[in-house]
Amino acid sequence: MKNVDDLIESAAELAARGLSKGEIADELNVSRETASWLVERSGATAQPTDMPTREGAATPGSSPQDIHVDWSAVGRDSKRMGAIAEAMADMLAKHGEGVDLTIGIEKAGGPIATLVARELETDLGTYTPAKHQWEEGDIEELGGTFSRNFAGIRDRECYIVDDTITSGTTMRETIEAIRAEGGEPLACVVLADKQGLEELEGVPVYSLLQVISVGKEE
Repeated sequence: MKNVDDLIESAAELAARGLSKGEIADELNVSRETASWLVERSGATAQPTDMPTREGAATPGSSPQDIHVDWSAVGRDSKRMGAIAEAMADMLAKHGEGVDLTIGIEKAGGPIATLVARELETDLGTYTPAKHQWEEGDIEELGGTFSRNFAGIRDRECYIVDDTITSGTTMRETIEAIRAEGGEPLACVVLADKQGLEELEGVPVYSLLQVISVGKEE
């Protein structure tokens, strides 16, 4: 995707397929507020909604401040994915001894975590965050889930893998969900981090790329 018009078109296509705005945010590697703005600009929703005015979000009618990360050149090639997973696994390996569980955050974090888990020779678990159900309103009213088709937490230490950190909300939610199950996250790793985080909830955060917006304050 080359520009905002491409993103708007992609958002419209995803909305037409029945994806929630939270899922669209995940697919396009943008914030939930940006996904909502893109869908509204596409005309895929009948009634535009006022967007939150927290830092980095848009005011009604304005475009949000965000950075789109397109890593599809890596994602569509299994050899490239393997090389990326090897690098991510190397970052995680210095934390803990005998760690036997890697948790991938769905959707995009799942395939990456599968390859990372193979490199580290751990079990694999996946977590679907609350944002996949999100359309409008307070996401705190929603909840995420661990898949029963993969490994359970069972009071184990683990690593967390995802593709992109946009605000840190999803990663924080995952850390809290793992701890609620009795587990202990030792480190997180992503392809790209838009916040430049070094830690979150006391857990070290690593990224292959830090993508930081630099702009002049008004």
